[in-house]
Amino acid sequence: MVERAQAPAQETQAYDIDKPLGQIVASGVSAEEYERLYIGHYEWVRGYVIKMSPISIRHENVVIYLRQLLNAYFALNPIGVVYGDPFVQRIDNVESRRQPDLQIILKTNPGKLTATAMIGPADICIEVISEGTAGKDYGEKFEEYEQGGVGEYWIFDTEREEYRFFRRSQQGTFKSFYVDADGDYETPLLPKLKIHVPTLWEEELPNILQIVEAVKAMMEEK
Repeated sequence: MVERAQAPAQETQAYDIDKPLGQIVASGVSAEEYERLYIGHYEWVRGYVIKMSPISIRHENVVIYLRQLLNAYFALNPIGVVYGDPFVQRIDNVESRRQPDLQIILKTNPGKLTATAMIGPADICIEVISEGTAGKDYGEKFEEYEQGGVGEYWIFDTEREEYRFFRRSQQGTFKSFYVDADGDYETPLLPKLKIHVPTLWEEELPNILQIVEAVKAMMEEK
């Protein structure tokens, strides 16, 4: 059974279904104009330019930890790369230019990497919820990433200590997957890597040396 992401009830708000969520700073903007004038602190959806939400220290720490974890993994198992905001993901069939907190692009990805953007869907998109972004992350981005062909979509909510892992099914829709009894999430896209979700809720996250040692241990497991 395919589960669609749902934002927590307290984040639900009334909005114009024809307009994307967020602070709209311009409309009627072409993709070319966006790429020339707005890349950096804005996203683009169907002609609307949306200002990115401010982030918290906790949000930033989790993003940094995940990026260091993934960089260490790819250093030991060079099957892909990870890029972060403001690196753009360009998905033309859903008319969006999003800047995921992190996007993983494997060497087998048929898309094209430019100096500022991934043209085509990433293999994995990761969003860490900021204040006011739950509606977008659980709703609009879920739909865009699913329709656009993203392989997996991970959502982490540090305030509520909640997570969602979605993988693309054979039917092309996202299906929920969960951590194991130890709190680890594993995906066939990243062999031997374990994302220990409870670690993300800790006040003090592992440092780079601890991360590298942990990844080395994962890679040495049979």
